[in-house]
Amino acid sequence: MTATSLTALAESQLTAAREASAGRAAVTVYGGQEHDLRQTLIALADGRALGEHESPGEATLQVLRGRVRLQAGEDTWEAAAGELLVVPDARHDLAALEDAVVLLTVATSAIPAH
Repeated sequence: MTATSLTALAESQLTAAREASAGRAAVTVYGGQEHDLRQTLIALADGRALGEHESPGEATLQVLRGRVRLQAGEDTWEAAAGELLVVPDARHDLAALEDAVVLLTVATSAIPAH
């Protein structure tokens, strides 16, 4: 078993995001092609956004630090540290309302029926 400090990782990624020209940084915490689950820590500097993109499938966003706005079409949700958002199955955008770090969890394949 491996333990990862999300607090330390959030700090290092936020530092990287502040220094990056795009104002963002990300690292995969768990998963990948060989797993059914992927978790990615994403840091966004204040005022920066990921830009509109397709839904990755079934996914959630847990805000670890700061505040974010998730927008899909006319629908908008805001969340702060300690809150969880379900990512809509639609094109959406994620913007930092202040320096922010989120943990994106994506189910990368469907669970087989029993």
